[in-house]
Amino acid sequence: MEDQHAKLRPNLSTMNGVMVIIGVVIGIGIFKTPSIVASNVNSEWAFIGAWLLGGLITLIGALCYAELAAAYPHSGGEYHFLRQAFGRPVAILFGWARGTVIQTGAIAAVAFVFGDYATQIVRLGDHSVAIHAAMSISLLTALNYLGTPQSRNFQTVLTVLTLLAMLAVVLAGFVVVPTEPEPIRESASTSAFGLAMILVLVTYGGWNEAAYLSAEVENPERNMARVLVIGTVSLVAIYAVVNYAFLHSMGLEALRRSDAVGADLMRRVAGDAGNFFLSLIVVVSALSTLNGTIFTGARAYYALGQDFEAAKRFTAWNLRGENPANGLLLQGVISLCLVAFGATERSGFQAMVDYTAPVFWLFLLLVGISLFVLRRKDPDRKLPFSVPLYPLTPIVFCATCLYMIYASVSYTGIGALVGLAALVAGLPLLLLAPATENGATPS
Repeated sequence: MEDQHAKLRPNLSTMNGVMVIIGVVIGIGIFKTPSIVASNVNSEWAFIGAWLLGGLITLIGALCYAELAAAYPHSGGEYHFLRQAFGRPVAILFGWARGTVIQTGAIAAVAFVFGDYATQIVRLGDHSVAIHAAMSISLLTALNYLGTPQSRNFQTVLTVLTLLAMLAVVLAGFVVVPTEPEPIRESASTSAFGLAMILVLVTYGGWNEAAYLSAEVENPERNMARVLVIGTVSLVAIYAVVNYAFLHSMGLEALRRSDAVGADLMRRVAGDAGNFFLSLIVVVSALSTLNGTIFTGARAYYALGQDFEAAKRFTAWNLRGENPANGLLLQGVISLCLVAFGATERSGFQAMVDYTAPVFWLFLLLVGISLFVLRRKDPDRKLPFSVPLYPLTPIVFCATCLYMIYASVSYTGIGALVGLAALVAGLPLLLLAPATENGATPS
C-alpha cells in the first residue's frame, strides 16, 4: 500500500552507501576516456597527475556535500539543499531540470553504453543498441519498483562484480610485459590539459548522488560524511591504479592511439576471448551504474511533490517497497523517451552527454553556493560535519563548477543547447510556485 505521508525509514548502512557511490561512478567512463586524456597531456606524469587532480577536486566537492547532507539529511538531496538556501522556486526549477535533463539524461547515456556492449554479445537487429538500452531501463526500474531491499542487494552484488572485473583488468595490465616505450610525440592537442580535466571529471561524475541517500542512511549526521569521504577516496585509488596499469602495459603513445584501451589491453593477454571478457565487464559496470542512478534519481521526484501541487502524487511512498514508486515510473518513462531521441542520433551516448553537461554543472555550482548561504542564513544550525578549510574549500569547488559550465558549452555539440532549452522550458513553473515568506525556512 502507499502512504502519502509515510516517514522514510533509515535502512542503509555506511557500507551500503559507499557501494552505491562506487557503483554509480565506476561505469563505462574508465573504458572510454583514458586514451583521450592521454592525447591531451605531454607526459606520463601529467597523465597520472590529471587523474589524481580530478580525484582531489571530486573529494573537495564531496566534503562540501558532506556538510550539507549531515546538517540537512533529506531524501530530496540537492533539491532540499537548494530549497533551504534559495527558496521553493529555485528548488522546483532544479527538480524540473533533474527530471527532464540531468538524471534522466544520465540514465539514458549509461543505457546506451550498456546497449553498445550488450550488442557485442547478443545482437537484436538493426536497432539492437536502443533495444538493449530500453530493456535495461525497463527491467531495472521494475526491480527498483519492487522494493529498496531488492535493489540495494542487487546494487551490492553488481558493485562487487564490477570491482572484481576492474581487478582483472589491473592484473592484466601488470601481467603484460611492457615493450620498449615509443617516443612521446608532440601534437597540437598535447597542451590541452583543460580538456583532459573535463574528461577526467566526467569519468568521476556521479558521486553527488549520495546526497539522495541521506534520509535513508542510518545515523546520517555521523555516517553521511563517512559515505562520501570513504566512497570518494576509494574511487581515486581505483582510478589511479587502473590508469597506471594501462600506462604500464602500453605506454603513453600507444595509449593515445587506442580507440578502446580496455579491449586492446585484454586482447594482448587473451586474444579475442579477452575482448569478449571486456564486453562482459562493461555490461556489468553499466548495469551497476544504471541501477544506482535509477535508485537515487526517483528520490528527487518525491521531494518535488512535497512542494509543488501539480506533482503531489509523487509524494506517495510505497511502504512495502520502501521507495517513491510513482517517481520511479515517471523517471522510467522520461528516460525511455530520451532513448528514443538518442536513437535518432549518430551516437546516443554522446548526444546524452552533450544534453546533460551544462545544466548539471550549473546546479552543482548553485549547491556549492548554498553552503555559504546556509551558513549565514542558519548560523545556529548544528554542523555534525564541517567542511575543512572553510571558505577556501567551497570556493575552489565553485570555481571548478564555473569552469566546467564554460567548457561543457564550448566543447560539446548541439545537444548542450537542447539541454539548456529544456531547462528554460521549465521557467513558467516558477509562476506557479511563489517563494515562501522571506524564503524557505531551514528545517
